[in-house]
Amino acid sequence: MLEIWTYAFGIMYSPGPVNFLSLNGGVNGKTTQNVGFFAGVGVAMLLLFLGLSFLGNSLISPDVLPYTSLLGSGYILYLASKLLRASFQQASPLTGTSDKQNAQATDTLSFRQGLTVQLLNPKGLVATLPIVTIQFPAAGISGTTGVLWSIALSILAFGAPLSYSLMGGALGRQIENPRYFAYFTRTMAVLLIYVALSICIEHSLSVWFG
Repeated sequence: MLEIWTYAFGIMYSPGPVNFLSLNGGVNGKTTQNVGFFAGVGVAMLLLFLGLSFLGNSLISPDVLPYTSLLGSGYILYLASKLLRASFQQASPLTGTSDKQNAQATDTLSFRQGLTVQLLNPKGLVATLPIVTIQFPAAGISGTTGVLWSIALSILAFGAPLSYSLMGGALGRQIENPRYFAYFTRTMAVLLIYVALSICIEHSLSVWFG
């Protein structure tokens, strides 16, 4: 059973769109406000675990996955564009908004966004499918025990973006120049664009044209 935890931890806590968004939120001091986003990620993983456990591979047809990945890429690009727009906000002479406040003006991430981005994230399937279809049966996990394991692993999934956000918060406290917040946000947006394009190429375009 240690193999299940090791695999789940390695997949869930590796860099990806959800963790990049959470890291950026932490740097901008939004860890507390983004708890709903983390919860949305955990609930999405619970739905994937339970859905795959009860319905098996028929829930996610290989023919549907490229379209799901394409939707996921589009949604990640949308979130990246919001980060870019926030990072270029200028101080208003009417409101007296400071550079630091503008650098920290990224929107709070919601439960719905966490749920959506994780359900459309191929990484979620990469994490759940081998566990449910291979590791659970090998360990004799099924029925009620499978549900309890799914809940526990979903809590682990909740902790992944939370940990990245906490790391971002620690990093943010070390940044003295407020403009660096904006630069960091732009960097995260560029990384999200890269992730979205990688998902699109690997899980959609390569299937259709590879």
